[in-house]
Amino acid sequence: MRAMVFDGNSPVLQDMQVADPQPGAGQLLIDVHACGVCRTDLHVIDGELAHPKRPLIPGHEIVGTVAALGTNVTGFAIGDRVGVPWTGHTCGHCRYCRSGRENLCDAPAFTGYTLDGGYAERTVADSRYCFHLPARYSDVEAAPLLCAGLIGYRTLAMAGDAQRIGIYGFGAAAHIVAQVAHHQGRDVYAFTRPGATAPQQFARRLGARWAGGSDESPPDRLDAALIFAPAGSLVPAALRAVAKGGIVVCGGIHMTDIPSFPYALLWEERRIVSVANLTRADGQAFMTLAEDTPLQIKASAYPLADANRALNDLRNGALVGAAVLTMR
Repeated sequence: MRAMVFDGNSPVLQDMQVADPQPGAGQLLIDVHACGVCRTDLHVIDGELAHPKRPLIPGHEIVGTVAALGTNVTGFAIGDRVGVPWTGHTCGHCRYCRSGRENLCDAPAFTGYTLDGGYAERTVADSRYCFHLPARYSDVEAAPLLCAGLIGYRTLAMAGDAQRIGIYGFGAAAHIVAQVAHHQGRDVYAFTRPGATAPQQFARRLGARWAGGSDESPPDRLDAALIFAPAGSLVPAALRAVAKGGIVVCGGIHMTDIPSFPYALLWEERRIVSVANLTRADGQAFMTLAEDTPLQIKASAYPLADANRALNDLRNGALVGAAVLTMR
């Protein structure tokens, strides 16, 4: 099969022919139709996340159909359309797994990082960590739901019942969570790179009350700020924007160092928290929400062979919405 492979050193993926994977016990063999290109893929390829599998097939926003079943698989049949997310396995017995916090598992495995992912024509995945997908979305539209959507959903949930939501970094995750927040009757304030007018216009079309650069102050104090851009300098900026008792939620897996800031920015019971991975319960809840809520998914499709171009477009901020690789 054809796959785009990270050798562990060069950030340029290699277009290769590799052996088809075979499903083991509990696994699905999946014919991949589409795979989202996530900023986490960049963090892996650019060496910002340590100890990836080597060599590695990246990609953890996988949409495809079941081609074969390993032994002891339940809940799926050949031909089912399925999605494979970032969390690919948890141990099930550490104190985090036992307390319903499998996203913090002590011995996890992650799709497209420690497990081969979806930048390929076929992949295998643990069936217990796969999802049935809402029928209303095409393969290209469904792919970003599997990380951008899921992490955005968990990040928004961390904000509680906050009414005024600021979103820093208006990319794949933000454009989905902004619609969820708007559907819930919240006010959305979108922050982009200074001068990035296209994402700002896009945010307004999706219902944002205000859109501007991350160097600007919103017209109203925020109850919560969600940060998806991997820039630590946004944390003090977000603290300046949130009201007393507000929360800043960092939704990325990697961020540059947070600069020092005066304690006065944190005082008055402001909080900073992070989001790590996701649980299967998150995935099931979000897929139900996505089925019931018609989300407008903005995605640019690239052939599998153009994975490096898609990654460069993401790296350079040339995308509005998400990038998705297609296999056919």
